Order: sequence, then C-alpha cells, then structure tokens
Amino acid sequence: MTPELVVQIARRTFETTLLLASPLLLFSLVVGLAISVFQAVTSINEATLSFAPKIIAVMVAVIIFFPWMMSYMTDFTREIYGLIALMRR
Repeated sequence: MTPELVVQIARRTFETTLLLASPLLLFSLVVGLAISVFQAVTSINEATLSFAPKIIAVMVAVIIFFPWMMSYMTDFTREIYGLIALMRR
C-alpha cells in the first residue's frame, strides 16, 4: 500500500462524510436560524424551544435524502472494495 493510496482513500472518505452530512446540517441550520429569528421577534427566551423542530427537520431531511445517501454510500463502498486489490500489493 503506497502513501498516495492512503491519502486518496482518506481524502475520499472525508469528502464522502462531508457530502452525506451536508443536507442534514443545512436543514438543521435553516430551522435553527428561523427559530432564532422568531425568538428574537417575540422576545421568547426559551433555550429548549429549538430542539424539537430541529430534530423533526433532520428526520424530514433523512427521509428526503435517504435514497441519494444510500446510492452514494453504495458507490463509495464499491470503490473502496475495488481498491482492496491495490492494497494487497
């Protein structure tokens, strides 16, 4: 196994992780921002108000993006399995 192969696998793994987490984090960010604006406008200073909507938003994002996420993870797994032959050298 060459150092270049290790770097390639590590880089691809980090890219995959960031790409798969991005939709969930963006949904959570948008909902959190909307709730923060709502709290600022109404002067409601309840810290626990944003948890339930964020959890629901992340669940909705998982439902929406699950087919794409599974397809992407399947392709990534096939790519890693394809590199096993190169790792043995």
